Amino acid sequence: MLLRVALAVAVLVIFVYGLVDVIRTDGRLTRGISKPAWIVVMIVLPVIGAILWLLIGRPRGTSPQQSQRHPTAPDDDPDFLRNLEARRRNQAEAERLKRLKDELDTKAKNHGDGKAGGMDKHETDKHETDEHDTDELK
Repeated sequence: MLLRVALAVAVLVIFVYGLVDVIRTDGRLTRGISKPAWIVVMIVLPVIGAILWLLIGRPRGTSPQQSQRHPTAPDDDPDFLRNLEARRRNQAEAERLKRLKDELDTKAKNHGDGKAGGMDKHETDKHETDEHDTDELK
């Protein structure tokens, strides 16, 4: 009696696993016959159909977990995370360059104010002396 129950449970598990795997597999990836034909085979011949599906019909090198190609959440996607990190680095570099440019502009402005219109101290002193000399001559 226990053996019959165990056998019935095993057949049911194999049938359900095979049927779900056929349904979840992309129709273009099935081998042998078309996807609807595999579903019919699975229903008509539950255990044999599941075994044939696993041996013949299933795409090579795939498992049920691999049939889902895209991660469910963005933080599980390595490409998204890599792009996010690259974007963060680029943004930090752009901010750093902007700060350096602002510092350079500030220094240039302060340096320009100290020169009195672009002339250095010696030119300014000479110009003031020349004006003073011309005032005395008048």
